Amino acid sequence: MSIVITGANGKLGSLIINELLQIISADQIVACVRNPDKAEVFVKQGIEVRLCDYDQPESLGQAFAGASKLLIISSSNQDDTIRFRQHAHVIEAAKKAKVGHLLFTSFAFLGAGDIAPSHLYLATEHAIQTTGIPYTFLRNSLYTDFVGVLGLEAALATGELRIYPGEWKFNTVTRHDLAQGIAVVLSQPGHENKTYELTAPRSWTFDDLKTALYELSGKSVHVRQDPQIQNWIYGFLSKIDTSSTSTDLEKLIGGPVTSLKESLKQMMAI
Repeated sequence: MSIVITGANGKLGSLIINELLQIISADQIVACVRNPDKAEVFVKQGIEVRLCDYDQPESLGQAFAGASKLLIISSSNQDDTIRFRQHAHVIEAAKKAKVGHLLFTSFAFLGAGDIAPSHLYLATEHAIQTTGIPYTFLRNSLYTDFVGVLGLEAALATGELRIYPGEWKFNTVTRHDLAQGIAVVLSQPGHENKTYELTAPRSWTFDDLKTALYELSGKSVHVRQDPQIQNWIYGFLSKIDTSSTSTDLEKLIGGPVTSLKESLKQMMAI
């Protein structure tokens, strides 16, 4: 078995590889990266490293050669037209390389929101399905560390967290939890032609965030809705499904996902 992982040098990719190493031997893993010179850590672990650049289609055939499973980690390019073209390059190369099983890191509960990336992910999923290759769609939720742009340090200092008005609920999980679940799918049979919604099984609110901050810091924070607040994140959050939940991830990892409180503890010096 040869498991090929694109974007292996990224945050999620490297975590997935670390999790895989707890389950399978290094010689079964291939790390595909844009810059092999920056992948020495994989070489030292006994993992084969291959050049794989979404913008260089000619690099992809050799990168995917012999892959029984190929994990396509979604492009991080900010232009969705470019992202889809990159995904198309990868999918076409995978088909030509006769990859046995295609897996793709998609986005949770597609179709429930109206943000453009939802259309990108749906289009990519459709393109994968048209290849006829067995697939698995790993629909990742928003990462819990998005709270880092909410101004939590300032909220602890002032005692007030200003948020945009709304009935906000969040189904977030950590990259580490996602990496665990994805590693399980990659290392086991029986996940062909399935879609997993990789979210928390229960959503949390800003009141839960306030409670977690108090339990960690001993400081009370008042949450105040303010329609004048200027923060790009709320525009993004309003266009995706942040509240729907699933037990898929906990079933895959065989236990609970990281709690909001523990996630904050790992993120912040409190």
